[in-house]
Amino acid sequence: MKKFPLIALSLCFALLPLSACKKEDGDGLKTVKINEVTHTIFYAPLYLADSLGYFKDEGLKIELTNGGGADNVMAAVLSGDADIGFCGPEAALYVAIGGSSDVPEVFGQLTKRDGSFLVSRKDEPDFKWTDLKGSEILAGRKGGVPAMTFEYVLNNNNLFDKTDLTLNFDVAFNLMTSAFEAGTADYCTMFEPVASEYEAAGKGYVVASVGEASGEVPYTCFMAKRSWLKKHGEKADGLLRAVTKAIKYINDHSADTVAPYLTAYFESTSVQSLATAVQSYKGIDAWVTNMAMTEDSFSRLQDIIDNAGELERRVGFNELIETTRAQNAYNAVYG
Repeated sequence: MKKFPLIALSLCFALLPLSACKKEDGDGLKTVKINEVTHTIFYAPLYLADSLGYFKDEGLKIELTNGGGADNVMAAVLSGDADIGFCGPEAALYVAIGGSSDVPEVFGQLTKRDGSFLVSRKDEPDFKWTDLKGSEILAGRKGGVPAMTFEYVLNNNNLFDKTDLTLNFDVAFNLMTSAFEAGTADYCTMFEPVASEYEAAGKGYVVASVGEASGEVPYTCFMAKRSWLKKHGEKADGLLRAVTKAIKYINDHSADTVAPYLTAYFESTSVQSLATAVQSYKGIDAWVTNMAMTEDSFSRLQDIIDNAGELERRVGFNELIETTRAQNAYNAVYG
């Protein structure tokens, strides 16, 4: 449990209501409190499920809070401040390794690859990973999936921290872009729509997709304590059906069609920027179709964590992952 200091339990989370675009009084709806690792277009199907009324169809009302990091998300789940955590499964993995008596269970996967893009201070139309030699890069929190996946990509290109380049793990995940803008490091990894907007403002240049380079990995998942799932399993089932429908919608429609449904969740972002961001993620095949995680992808995740030197022991698939709920949701949506 050293990954989650007790001080994190006292953090206050900024409320980002999912029902911003509709006035829903909640009568007859069951509230589900979800704490997300960050707020990004990378999670578009989650917001789209609300905007299209899929959660309401399942009798649910979602209250969404932003944890600003997987460790904070897990702290919220363990303390009961959140019913469901939405972050990288490594957060639950660390708790399982720590020996908790109520280990969070990962019951649904949304994203299947890294969603960050590498942003440079200079235009590099012919960028190669070896161009990073001698540079400093803001890559995220040490032990978090974004940082570990990025390091995995570098190592696969024979680039190593403190030997060929410097990975800066000192800046909090949600402060990286502002630190980069203030002059820290030569490169920074950013999610959408931040990356595209940063480039459009002339502040930097998107030179590579980390997700394209890393391959498939269970990047962002839904998880909850087993005790909560035992009492409220129908809420988890409804959430999975709603999000599976939204994934199908986003895959079946153009980015221009999807973008207007997301404006309420990104009020300071233009529809055009949202469409660009959605297309970026469609372009790298960011989302799963079936939210049931595979054992192969879970093994790859542990390979990435092990490569970063953060894995004390490997955890069995059935020790942490539950696939029946997600498979049932997929069957319900696709028949």
